[in-house]
Order: sequence, then C-alpha cells, then structure tokens
Amino acid sequence: QEQLVESGGGLVQAGGSLKLSCAASRRTFENYAVDWFRQAPGKEREFVAAINWSGDSTYYADSVKGRFTVSRDNAKNMVYLQMNNVKPEDTAVYYCATILGFPQTFLTRVRSWGLGTQVTVSS
Repeated sequence: QEQLVESGGGLVQAGGSLKLSCAASRRTFENYAVDWFRQAPGKEREFVAAINWSGDSTYYADSVKGRFTVSRDNAKNMVYLQMNNVKPEDTAVYYCATILGFPQTFLTRVRSWGLGTQVTVSS
C-alpha cells in the first residue's frame, strides 16, 4: 500500500509563512509528478500546486501563484510546499498526492493520497 505522509501544518497569522512536507517511499514517488490539493470546510477539494518528477517544472493555481512554492528532493523522497504571505482563505486541510501526468489538476488522476495536514490562518 503506497502511503504519503504530510507534516508541517499548524496555526499561522495572516502574512506569515509555513512549510509543508510530504514524505513517501522512493517506490511511491519514483517517476511521478506530485500535486498538492486542499480542502476547506464545506468546500470541494481543490488543486494548489504541482511538480514534475525531475522537479524542474511546476504549476500553480492562480489563487496561490507568487505566494506558494512547490519543490522536491528525490534523494530524500520528499516534496515540499512553501507557503508565504498566507491569507485566511488558505485555511484548509492540505494533501499531497502522486498523480498521473503533468501538469494535472484533476482529482480523478490521483494515484495515492496522503492523510492531510491542517493549516489554519488567523486574521
């Protein structure tokens, strides 16, 4: 069973920063793009950011472009989401997922999900 584990969530003030991490086995990550999604209470899960296998291409939702940065370290089997200048509307549970294709924003193309990490932004 492929498993991804997110960490780094927490409570942060608006305008602050937070860095999320996503860990998995090499077998889980190898040759796959990884996306970050988020789901706020009462809302559908939405795409946030994507990074290809080699890490040299990224893609972002308009709502986070210029504020969030996705990166990966394949030697460590890690993917990161650096969140800067966060806003209250960024409050959500954040999930990482391996996904088929790049860039890919559709949930139906997800191979494996993590359990999520809560991010709460106070105003």
